[in-house]
Amino acid sequence: MTYTAPAAEQRFVLDVIADVPGLAALPPYANATPDMVDAILAESGKLASNVFAPLNAVGDKAGARLADGVVTLPPGFADAYGLYVAGGWAGLGVAEAHGGQGLPFAVAVAVQEQLTSANMAFALCMMLSQGAIEALAAHASPELQDRYLARLVSGEWTGTMNLTEPSAGSDVGALKTRAVPHADGSYRIKGTKIYITWGEHDAADNIVHLVLARLPDAPAGTKGISLFLCPKILPDGARNDLICTGLEHKLGIHASPTCTMSFGDNDNCVGYLVGAEGAGMRAMFTMMNNARVQVGLQGVAIAEAATQHAVAFARQRVQSAKFGGSREAVRIIDHADVRRTLMTCRALTEATRALVYLNAAAVDRGHAGDAAATGLADLLTPISKAWATDVGVEVASLALQVFGGMGYVEETGAAQFLRDARIAPIYEGTNGIQALDLVGRKLGMDGGTHWQELFAQIGDTLHDLNANAELAGLAPWLDDALTATRAATLWLAAANNADDVAAGATPYLRMMGLTLGGWLLAKQALAAQKQRDAGIGDAAFLAAKITTARFFAEQLLPQVGALSAPVTRGAATLFAISEATLAA
Repeated sequence: MTYTAPAAEQRFVLDVIADVPGLAALPPYANATPDMVDAILAESGKLASNVFAPLNAVGDKAGARLADGVVTLPPGFADAYGLYVAGGWAGLGVAEAHGGQGLPFAVAVAVQEQLTSANMAFALCMMLSQGAIEALAAHASPELQDRYLARLVSGEWTGTMNLTEPSAGSDVGALKTRAVPHADGSYRIKGTKIYITWGEHDAADNIVHLVLARLPDAPAGTKGISLFLCPKILPDGARNDLICTGLEHKLGIHASPTCTMSFGDNDNCVGYLVGAEGAGMRAMFTMMNNARVQVGLQGVAIAEAATQHAVAFARQRVQSAKFGGSREAVRIIDHADVRRTLMTCRALTEATRALVYLNAAAVDRGHAGDAAATGLADLLTPISKAWATDVGVEVASLALQVFGGMGYVEETGAAQFLRDARIAPIYEGTNGIQALDLVGRKLGMDGGTHWQELFAQIGDTLHDLNANAELAGLAPWLDDALTATRAATLWLAAANNADDVAAGATPYLRMMGLTLGGWLLAKQALAAQKQRDAGIGDAAFLAAKITTARFFAEQLLPQVGALSAPVTRGAATLFAISEATLAA
């Protein structure tokens, strides 16, 4: 697989949507100068294209292997990880106080996008470590930070998140892993965790496991859960009593070791408390919220890679005459329906990228003390995670369609994108759970202030569109979408039946995603028009930004109105057919 990092597109979105120049004016992010951001995107693009991408098909075919508790990565992966560490990439978005480079999360997200597009299975290792760093930086004691954080930030060690158990998936409160206090102030951990991404591997000398467990006298449910750090290798150099007992055989991301982890088989797994007893979910949500934004980013990344692959094929594949034309066969990129497919891929990819970067920048501003930005980040996170990952699957499928029958066989590589993408709507909280979180918690935060402010910003963009002769044609489409989404939001707020709200949650989240995507592309079109009028920037790039926004408005935004019905019809028809009849 070949991959070219879309650095110009990423930089445009970072400037126009994430407002990195504004972030650089804040003390925590002063290092994010224009030259620094340009250099980072250029160098990480080389790492992604030249190191990570060539290993993508290799890893898919070879997969990770387990023998006697030891996981061996596919050929080349450990060396590639060494290059990642040597380049200092692990600490990109970490505060300087913890040994990082002090750059915004939004910039780190752009780098992570490149690595994920090039090799999603491999980039999962980096994603999990970044979440572990954030959790420890926010909640661990100074002693634990001194012992473990620096080596996670350097990349010398990697991190994991251990939540799921055989009887506790989405219902984390049902977990059974136990933690017993020990005389030296540590704890002894005993239990089994499943689906642990990068839980064991041979690329790093140590793995820092963050494990949810319950103290002997803890209450039932999530309030009784604590978080513990269980290193693979203890401070004295001895191996801790934890082991990988199995690897999942998955649809995709074959190079990513998805482990069953057993803690305390010999009753001697040492763990250290992170934060306060009983405060495990608060600490873990720090890691999970980071991961949810980054999983949304996986949808963007796979969509980008799949689109690049499909465009390259469409430009060289000659097949059939044009509809209504001569009998001469043409390249398939000249067929209108293939163009529609490719433009849909492009528009959805650019819209979700803008949403995730906006989300990341809101996280940055929240960390800098902006409470309103924190509220916006909380509102956007379930939308970023769910809509962007749905788009990743959709675009991967559309890209495969461009290949026709050649896409359905493994040799072309198109199928791998679809297989890899399919996990993202499932993990870190299924997309249905994200939709319930959106309608059940996030819309009502602070009295609905955050969605109201967001809709007001869309209204401001509508005003700017109507004042622009070149772009006024986008306004009616965006206005219709905003009107429909506002009406659906108010309907959900007024609904008295919980089943009715839950029934509308998933189509409502897609409404929000499409409306926000149309808005963010319109904002980019306005910025592109302004640059073009001033005679600055790449003219072809700017023209493409405007055209993509117009395509999204005309071809995709009309779906928003159609989604109003499933949002507001309630749950009656969902339960009208009996369970027995469904099973018949």
